[in-house]
Amino acid sequence: MIRAFLAVELSQELRAELALVQQELKQRIEPELKRDTRISWVQPAKIHLTIKFLGDMDEQVIDPLHRAIEQAIGNRTAVNVLLERLGAFPRPHSPRVLWVGPPEHWEKGAEAKRIAEIHDAIEQACEGLGFLREAKPFSPHLTLARIKTGERQVGAALAKGGVLDSPLSLGSLAVVSVVLMKSELKPTGSVYTKLWEVRMRAG
Repeated sequence: MIRAFLAVELSQELRAELALVQQELKQRIEPELKRDTRISWVQPAKIHLTIKFLGDMDEQVIDPLHRAIEQAIGNRTAVNVLLERLGAFPRPHSPRVLWVGPPEHWEKGAEAKRIAEIHDAIEQACEGLGFLREAKPFSPHLTLARIKTGERQVGAALAKGGVLDSPLSLGSLAVVSVVLMKSELKPTGSVYTKLWEVRMRAG
């Protein structure tokens, strides 16, 4: 058995940009926080766009899943996700996750519809192999940090600095391929290994 997920990898340039966003966020909110607040910042090298978390899966499914995803998205056209907004899940005043993602106007447009269709095709392919379908609609975002304790303090610090209202200009994330990642939990954190990649047609 392996623990695995489907994801879109980021370019080195985008990872470097996200590292700068994290640094600026830390500088703006950390002076406002008490000692007992715990924030776990995601290492830029490990940031990716999760398409579907598969959980524990049998290694015998690796190849059939590869073929199913190839059939599902191999003929689809690549999509660009605009990265212009800082957000927080589940609520800005008491966040557990800080993320970067597309602005609201993008979410109502043609590219958002296309990535939703790609996601749906992947869900169908996974369902055919016994994986449960995700109930929530797909929301493309990149996780920057997870708040372990002190959510309200972090929410207050974000509000005080108007952090979530500041627009970003990170360009876009090119969704050109989907990879199967194996995730191993080590004492130093998760270690990701790419098992295969399915490319889409260039946009």
